[in-house]
Amino acid sequence: MKKITMKTPIVEIDGDEMTRVLWKMIKDTLILPYVDLKTEYYDLGLENREKTKDQITIDSANAIKRFGVGVKCATITPNVQRMDEYNLSTMWKSPNGTIRAALDGTVFRAPIVAKGLKVFIPTWTEPIVIARHAYGDVYSGVEALVPQKGKVEFILPNGDKHTIFDFKSSGIVQAMHNTNESIYSFARSCMNYALDVKTDLWFSTKDTISKIYDGRFKEIFQIVYDNEYKEKFEKAGISYFYTLIDDAVARIVRGNGGVIWACKNYDGDVMSDMIASAFGSLAMMTSVLVSPDGKYEYEAAHGTVTRHYYRYLKGEDTSTNPMATIFAWTGALRKRAELDSLPELASFADRLEKASLETIESGVMTKDLVSLYQGQAKGVNSQEFLTAIAERMNG
Repeated sequence: MKKITMKTPIVEIDGDEMTRVLWKMIKDTLILPYVDLKTEYYDLGLENREKTKDQITIDSANAIKRFGVGVKCATITPNVQRMDEYNLSTMWKSPNGTIRAALDGTVFRAPIVAKGLKVFIPTWTEPIVIARHAYGDVYSGVEALVPQKGKVEFILPNGDKHTIFDFKSSGIVQAMHNTNESIYSFARSCMNYALDVKTDLWFSTKDTISKIYDGRFKEIFQIVYDNEYKEKFEKAGISYFYTLIDDAVARIVRGNGGVIWACKNYDGDVMSDMIASAFGSLAMMTSVLVSPDGKYEYEAAHGTVTRHYYRYLKGEDTSTNPMATIFAWTGALRKRAELDSLPELASFADRLEKASLETIESGVMTKDLVSLYQGQAKGVNSQEFLTAIAERMNG
């Protein structure tokens, strides 16, 4: 069988632990037999980030800027325990946070819906897409231990001082930021996406408490909508809606889905996990970072599955769900096909997604999904699942 040719490389960003193992399995089983794959490879495994003092992460972000499309494996964001485990010189920042800050984009996350899998909120009959702002807030925050009593302040460029807290004893402090430019880009990305998929857009913050910080987000979204998108939304038959985040949660839980829910960075991180879990599994969610100038990075929205990795190292059987990583690859290949006018490559991405869903819908799946399947299910290990998909591709 002749392999599908590519014109331009995809930026391939490898990761850590069990997802790194799955990464190679997916390529070997589902991609390389069909596609003459062109990639520019970056190893973001924690050992290599330590070796390069995290320069490799910055290099990978710059590569996405050059080539336009990247696909990323899950990576470790180290804590104190990981520092000891990997003998790190420092707790390197989240690679996702670094890449998102470099691209200044918006992350769109949507559940991968397979027939037969139980949805934990029965009213949800349509997917819910989370649009997560991918810049600033706690992910690029500055934090410190306050060693003794005293006043902590921040000083603005005009010399104005604001007291954060007058500590009577030791404590902790955190500062975070955002920019008008990034918030404007976030608003436009969300509204463009809503027009593309003709779906209502909701935006939520907590501006009653964070009157300046969250209030600025609310204000900019309304400015962008009123001045640039109101007529386009009305013509498309869709709406823009703002509400407090606690009200949004209540409405989402009671609703039928079928909306794009735009959230600030941390809110989007948490809510996307909630949406994925309610639809079935954290491993059943697509995630794509879209920059304002049209660069794309596809990734799995979950972690590195550490528990399975330690079992794998002992030679034990593992049944790690690869669906989010498969869909990261298909998303990147489809976007590369669109940009390079390669219909055969786009068709391959569609076929791989269809075969993956049909494998689950036939009752063959990784063990995390068995209890969710409304029928007779067969739980298999990761390689058996990938092989079953390949057999369906070849059938």
